[in-house]
Amino acid sequence: QVQLVESGGGLVQAGGSLRLSCAASGSISSINAMGWYRRAPGKQRELVATIYITRGGSTNYADSVKGRFTISRDNAKNTVYLQMNSLKPEDTAVYYCNVLRGYVNYWGQGTQVTVSS
Repeated sequence: QVQLVESGGGLVQAGGSLRLSCAASGSISSINAMGWYRRAPGKQRELVATIYITRGGSTNYADSVKGRFTISRDNAKNTVYLQMNSLKPEDTAVYYCNVLRGYVNYWGQGTQVTVSS
């Protein structure tokens, strides 16, 4: 099992910044990738960003956040970060940390990000 603890959500004005953190613990060996998803009210969950542990740290971003969000990881702390800049009201959502270990996905509890206009 992998346990994920998220932090860093909150309320911010449009144009502002937030940084989300997700600390992984438990059976963290053989993690393939870590990432962030979000679910906005009335919408399906969507991928925001992924960082691949097994591909030399390569990253992947949703088109809607490219150039504004940056995903990174601290291997020593088993933590993944999502730096979110130039936030827009449409970024308002619950953000979920995700870890892929083998063929199993693990999810955090979610953290609310609200961007006011």
